[in-house]
Amino acid sequence: MLNDLIDFFRTTGFSLITWKMLVMWGVAGALLYLAIAKGFEPLLLVPIAFGALIANLPTRGVITAEMKPNGVYETAFFKVESQVLSEPSAGNLQSPSTPASPENRRTTRVERIEGGLYDFISQGIKLEIFPPLIFLGVGALTDFGPLIAMPRTFLLGAAAQLGLFVTFMGANLLGFTSKQSASIGIIGGADGPTAIFTCNKLAPELLGAVAVAAYSYMSLVPLIQPPIMRLLTTNKERRIRMKSLRKVSKLEKLIFALVVMIICILLVPDASALIAMLMLGNFLRECAVTERLVHASQNEIINVLTIFLGTSVGITMRADSFLAPETLKIIVLGVVAFGFSTAGGVLVAKVMNILNPHNPVNPLIGSAGVSAVPMAARVSQVEGQRYDTSNYLLMHAMGPNVAGVIGTAVAAGYFISTLKGSL
Repeated sequence: MLNDLIDFFRTTGFSLITWKMLVMWGVAGALLYLAIAKGFEPLLLVPIAFGALIANLPTRGVITAEMKPNGVYETAFFKVESQVLSEPSAGNLQSPSTPASPENRRTTRVERIEGGLYDFISQGIKLEIFPPLIFLGVGALTDFGPLIAMPRTFLLGAAAQLGLFVTFMGANLLGFTSKQSASIGIIGGADGPTAIFTCNKLAPELLGAVAVAAYSYMSLVPLIQPPIMRLLTTNKERRIRMKSLRKVSKLEKLIFALVVMIICILLVPDASALIAMLMLGNFLRECAVTERLVHASQNEIINVLTIFLGTSVGITMRADSFLAPETLKIIVLGVVAFGFSTAGGVLVAKVMNILNPHNPVNPLIGSAGVSAVPMAARVSQVEGQRYDTSNYLLMHAMGPNVAGVIGTAVAAGYFISTLKGSL
């Protein structure tokens, strides 16, 4: 009887549980707590946490994994097995006892695809489908009007990319390769799809850690940015009231989407997929004749993709590869990237005021140059009203916020184009 129980236990998944799996259960639980109890980016963290939990269970038919020579688990792959069957051709049937000659036989190739559910779903990341399609939804949800009305905020979006390049150099000093350093640095852009897109091209072995850091810090924008904003600004600067934005015409918005797409793709062709989908979504929004397509981009498409993208990222968080010293370094470097990106936008806003004191910019909107749309812009609004309750900065902050999305995509394209052929 005891032997039967032992044999039964060995057939279950309980016998395959390791202490590392238990630790990852705790990590998944922490992410679920932040998403559900604290409301930190629940649409993203819940799927990621659930995927991480699945990845650290002894599942069958969900995901397969293979240990690579560098010690990293490669997940989300499938096998295609081919088998050649030979049978007598029609019109040349012979008796069973007579062997058929080769010329009287025909062959049929039978292909069998093996893999689990997420071996196939995760191809959306490996084949770089999910991130650009997420950008389609982002474009359909975003109003570029504030950026067009105040084009100088492009500078704030560009300045907020400071964290990407500072962290790139810091990661290099800590022993990461150039490709890995670029993938880590992109966390500073606070743009999850772009971080995933870049990491998948340059350092797929870091995908889980980079994606979790990027989305976690996006959700922590209201906690990370305000102390930096207060440290770098004076009470007087925080009270600056900006001029009302002019009304932007429909034609301006349509031309803007087309011109920016053309220029960015010509500058950094490797960012074409992200930029093209972002501008397509926005063009659909602004042309006012594709309501059904806009609704689908803003709702069904982006919602389905968010589920698949989040869980596919979580699936990469396998204990054997995630619980490594490099992961802790990535988490720390992510904070550095985010801090420098926030500081870069604020400081450049202060410089703009020195150069043009007659039309000042509230430096608080400089922090919105990171790509967390529209959360970073809301943080600028909240911080501004702490010092002047009747000061409304939200629409002004949306300019650098949208510029940050474009800037991060361009920076990602630059990294990919310069590093994809390096070691």
